[in-house]
Amino acid sequence: MVEQDILNKLEDGFKKLQEADDCTSLLKKHLSKEIFDSLKTKKTAMGGATLLDVIQSGVENSDSRVGIYAPDAESYTIFAPLFNPIIDEYHGGFKATDKHPLKEWGDINTLVDLDPTGEFILSTRVRCGRNLQGYPFNPCLTEEQYKEMEHQVSSTLSGLDGELKGSYFPLTGMDKAIQQQLIDDHFLFKEGDRFLQTANACRYWPTGRGIFHNETKTFLVWVNEEDHLRIISMEKGGDLKTVYKRLVTAVDTMESKLSFSHDDRFGFLTFCPTNLGTTMRASVHIRLPKLAKDRNVLEDIASKFNLQVRGTRGEHTESEGGVYDISNKRRLGLSEYQAVREMQDGIQEMIKMEKAAA
Repeated sequence: MVEQDILNKLEDGFKKLQEADDCTSLLKKHLSKEIFDSLKTKKTAMGGATLLDVIQSGVENSDSRVGIYAPDAESYTIFAPLFNPIIDEYHGGFKATDKHPLKEWGDINTLVDLDPTGEFILSTRVRCGRNLQGYPFNPCLTEEQYKEMEHQVSSTLSGLDGELKGSYFPLTGMDKAIQQQLIDDHFLFKEGDRFLQTANACRYWPTGRGIFHNETKTFLVWVNEEDHLRIISMEKGGDLKTVYKRLVTAVDTMESKLSFSHDDRFGFLTFCPTNLGTTMRASVHIRLPKLAKDRNVLEDIASKFNLQVRGTRGEHTESEGGVYDISNKRRLGLSEYQAVREMQDGIQEMIKMEKAAA
């Protein structure tokens, strides 16, 4: 049973959303009065999540592009009338009857160094998200669960060897200077993202949060930022093949020791529906001064290749020094290899266009 105070907040939130003339989010577009009324009294069994947990970030941030989060795995089923059309539109077509394919890393040897001369690309990164099976996502986690997961994950990571071998650093008690340096070097996440804050995803901070990295900082794992795990392979330059191969080795090793939340329809489940499926985001930090004279033009070109343009510090940020973060947009309904290959092919074409531009 959903409590009356939550129902009151939902009614106020729905009204606020409808009256926000500047809001163009997918939440506002797809949350009809009929769907709202059918979902407002529902609650998940696992995390006790309500529709308020799903929509509160989008209600408070009228500039949200999507506007919803899944507080636990069950939310994708309980609140399907809202999630399904948003997922379909964001991912460029994924109907209620569609199923995400099984994991497929593909032929790594068909990937290349995107910028062997080092003229355009500063760095390359491939990451994926994972959530531990049996636990809800951020808004529904207890402080004790954060601690349990941190212990479970840090113990697993301490067993990695070879080039993946490294150390885990909990945010609790971390020296502020070290923390800021890791953030400035684009290695560590930080508190304060207003979209996550208003989704109630930053409770008990910094309990249960931390970062693992190998000695060369080419392999990192974020613990309990947006998802339970953000697994990252990265290095300077454009050698996508090496970066991707490292990630594949790491994920396969971790999956042999940990059980991750997975669904027959959506693939790997994530807190944000934009990351469902492969959860794969392959990106480069790249300078394209001619194409980027007008960011709108740059974004139009990128979209033709199913790519997304962001600032160098991630979504909702600006370019720094003419450098943009460009990545694959599609993650659902295609394989891990196909997602990474879309980034490779698109970036190669954009570099050709940059060279040919007057």
